Amino acid sequence: MSTRLPGVFRQLRWAQPPTVPRAPRGCRPGIAARRPFPPWGSCQVPCRAGSGGGGSAGEGLVGKRWLREPQSGSSGRAGGKAPLRPDAMVREIIQNSKEVLSLLQKGNPTFKPVLAVVQAGDDNWMQEINQNLAEEAGLNITHVCLPPDSSEDEIIDEILKLNEDARIHGLALHLSISSFSSKILNALKPDKDVDGVTDVNLGKLVRGDAHECFVSPTARAVIELLEKSDFIIDGKKVLVVGAHGPLEAALQCLFQRKGAMTMTCTWKTPQLQSKLNEAEIVVIGSPKPDEIPLSWIQPGATVLNCSHSFLSGKQEYGVQIDGLTVEDDVGLLAAALRIQNVINSGRRWLREQQYRRWKLRSLKLQPLSPVPSDIEISRGQTPKAVDVLAKEIGLLADEIEVYGQSKAKVRLSLLERLKDQADGKYILVAGITPTPLGEGKSTVTVGLVQALTAHLHINSFACLRQPSQGPTFGVKGGAAGGGYAQVIPMEEFNLHLTGDIHAITAANNLLAAAIDARILHESTQTDKALFNRLVPLVNGVREFSGIQLNRLKKLGINKTDPSTLTKEEMTRFARLDIDPSTITWQRVLDTNDRFLRKITIGQAKTEKGFFRQAQFDIAVASEIMAVLALTDSLQDMKNRLGRMVVASDKEGQTVTADDLGVTGALTVLMKDAIKPTLMQTLEGTPVFVHAGPFANIAHGNSSVLADKIALKLVGGEGFVVTEAGFGADIGMEKFFNIKCRASGLVPNVVVLVATVRALKMHGGGPSVTAGVPLKKEYTEENLQLVADGCCNLKKQIQIAQLFGVPVVVALNVFKSDTHAEIDLVCELAKRAGAFDAVPCHHWSIGGRGSVDLARAVREAANRGSHFRFLYDIQLPIVEKIRTIAQKVYGAQDIELSPEAQSKIDRYTQQGFGNLPICMAKTHLSLSHEPEKKGVPTGFILPINDVRASIGAGFIYPLVGTMSTMPGLPTRPCFYDIDLDTETEQVKGLF
Repeated sequence: MSTRLPGVFRQLRWAQPPTVPRAPRGCRPGIAARRPFPPWGSCQVPCRAGSGGGGSAGEGLVGKRWLREPQSGSSGRAGGKAPLRPDAMVREIIQNSKEVLSLLQKGNPTFKPVLAVVQAGDDNWMQEINQNLAEEAGLNITHVCLPPDSSEDEIIDEILKLNEDARIHGLALHLSISSFSSKILNALKPDKDVDGVTDVNLGKLVRGDAHECFVSPTARAVIELLEKSDFIIDGKKVLVVGAHGPLEAALQCLFQRKGAMTMTCTWKTPQLQSKLNEAEIVVIGSPKPDEIPLSWIQPGATVLNCSHSFLSGKQEYGVQIDGLTVEDDVGLLAAALRIQNVINSGRRWLREQQYRRWKLRSLKLQPLSPVPSDIEISRGQTPKAVDVLAKEIGLLADEIEVYGQSKAKVRLSLLERLKDQADGKYILVAGITPTPLGEGKSTVTVGLVQALTAHLHINSFACLRQPSQGPTFGVKGGAAGGGYAQVIPMEEFNLHLTGDIHAITAANNLLAAAIDARILHESTQTDKALFNRLVPLVNGVREFSGIQLNRLKKLGINKTDPSTLTKEEMTRFARLDIDPSTITWQRVLDTNDRFLRKITIGQAKTEKGFFRQAQFDIAVASEIMAVLALTDSLQDMKNRLGRMVVASDKEGQTVTADDLGVTGALTVLMKDAIKPTLMQTLEGTPVFVHAGPFANIAHGNSSVLADKIALKLVGGEGFVVTEAGFGADIGMEKFFNIKCRASGLVPNVVVLVATVRALKMHGGGPSVTAGVPLKKEYTEENLQLVADGCCNLKKQIQIAQLFGVPVVVALNVFKSDTHAEIDLVCELAKRAGAFDAVPCHHWSIGGRGSVDLARAVREAANRGSHFRFLYDIQLPIVEKIRTIAQKVYGAQDIELSPEAQSKIDRYTQQGFGNLPICMAKTHLSLSHEPEKKGVPTGFILPINDVRASIGAGFIYPLVGTMSTMPGLPTRPCFYDIDLDTETEQVKGLF
């Protein structure tokens, strides 16, 4: 006798069938609208079971639909327990999925998996089932509706978009059979292919790695219906008829694993009747042609239908035809299993977000001795295409904007995608007081990340500042690192890069032009004429712009119609009354040009005698650069730009960029500059290059945004290594007191860079001058000079300890350093309180030469830090300055010039007294006098001027004769820089 299964599922029909609105051509409705799903046990479809069936509406999603029970002696079903009903199977799967999702959301409250369905056709049956089961399980679903005649390329285009959408965790196709080409199926990302149709998932299934792939929910539904009904599959003859491609392969594989003898064929197979007559299990994979009678199937065979239109348009199931009961549609159970696959995909994705070790291909180095020039080394390495690097570190295709082959901007949307990702460890590279040649902080930074990622296989990111053209063409040279630890291509790094500094220059000078133009126009026009030009008639209508409405609000004028302003209100609105003597906003240029330190502007006759004394600063000293480095979003940058104070009016009130109406334009100029630039090291590890404020003028650190994005990309076990300019007394102090306040990030370790050369200088060695050969004291062993100079190293370690952060000393080894000198420095550094001190050889051999440093940093980071700020932000401005001078520099006290005191009083009165302090001081000494080396004490620190960067969010005192525009030396670097006009290669750049 036959062995019968519970009725398998068909298209759901309600007493009043719900209609699914047709989407317009090419629509992407997003998260689909929810429709109420009949609660479990409330199906309104009358049951028509076969003999022995019974059951009625109201007994579950599909009612009580048992077919004939096996009679005595039947071998089809195992004895014992009652079989599980299909409605209970669906309920169990959905309930389990719901519980798993709930557990995942406990640790990730914002996590909600999304199933995307791409449909090309008018059959909305699958859409309805997917939506209702997804809602029951707690998923979201988005439905992409395409016209039935969509081309292969149009369908693939939609699939590729969904592949790269991090919000999508499962992707299913609802297409006509004719649309299921191999090209379309394999366009799906295997880890989102919840229907198991890609060659990757099918290959893993065939190979026996089902736990590593997604298996077709339809094929699984067929097997589970049989097994949960205690049906014995082993030894049975199975015929899969009319199935295509992935479904056919999955069914055949799963049945063979269960011990069945499986055959597959099409509806047009010549021997179809005999095959159907022999089969004990028949699985229908596509609509049955009318000319194929059901009588061809042997009586007693079990029929499972994977095509909901099997009965030539009839929607019933459990229908008796010629004594054979045909079970319609496994679709509902398959839909439930698809939901389960989406949950599993989301769980995998969450696990990867917690920490995913990059599958990064490092570039191999073949170091030469003697070490060639930096630019020769750079050109000797072929960088990876930047889009390949981006993919290796987990960036999506739509999260980068490629500039050529080797650099790309990274979009800020990444932060939203990875907001629940754990941050990596945060490492700051600072240094001792350097010689004018620099001691290699950038080189150490690059060498450290090369060691971590290329050699220890730990996710790591370097975050560096973009170098200014000033030192590049002046005296210092490039800033891409050096030797076998540098960013490549180094000429691109050191020159225009992606134009961020040019954008800052343009924005800064637009604001400067707006200031002088406004003074001129206010001085030469009546109140009425000025107002009418500021709010002109356009098509007979006079309206305020958005930024003008902001000014009215600031003035306390709650009106939006220009015609309703009183004469007095019009005057207050139109006149800024800038006091020229209070203008603090200067023009900038990214060139060392000493003759622009003081200039006179407005000499042309057209300016009608409104000339004044002004100056140029170097572009990287612009407050806009500081804003870029400290902002955390596009909106925050716009707000900061608007708050920038450029002068005071004649009553002592601040005048801002917002008042001048220029904030929106500044934001437009900066809209691309806000995105960090992705590059790579010589060993193919990732680097962010972003922002470039000078440390002896501004706060001297790369951007908060670059650090935040990098911390998310490396994951909880990774490392982000960022660099602070010059010595720990300058760059590091500003990093902690300014940048960490702005970002909220807490550093784990300070890597303090030292060189034997600099220590000998601090120990009393002769002066070091760029471009002049070193004296013998620096090229021959001299332990006494090294020992005496370690006082500066000890002081810088103590400065880091003021902030509660462990210190690892990185001794950047030069070829002239002896083993005795190296050992002495490391020993004295540990005695001074360093967690560890490690000699580094990255310059000569690459990341392999900094593996010991990488291990020391990892160990120190695991010990934890006890970070604290140096001063309370609420202290008066003078006290904060004094705290830095005494505790960091070692000064006895400070001395304020009358101008500095006047500025402090004004800023305090204007409400800016609670900002952190950014000291503008020479980097060549702990004191204000560059020639004083070692650890000067007992000096009085002179504060000659104080300025305010309100948009950036700090007050910056100018110490001694500090200049904000460097000058060119007698022999600048540009003497050696040239271009090969045939190859277009840059020559002589560092």
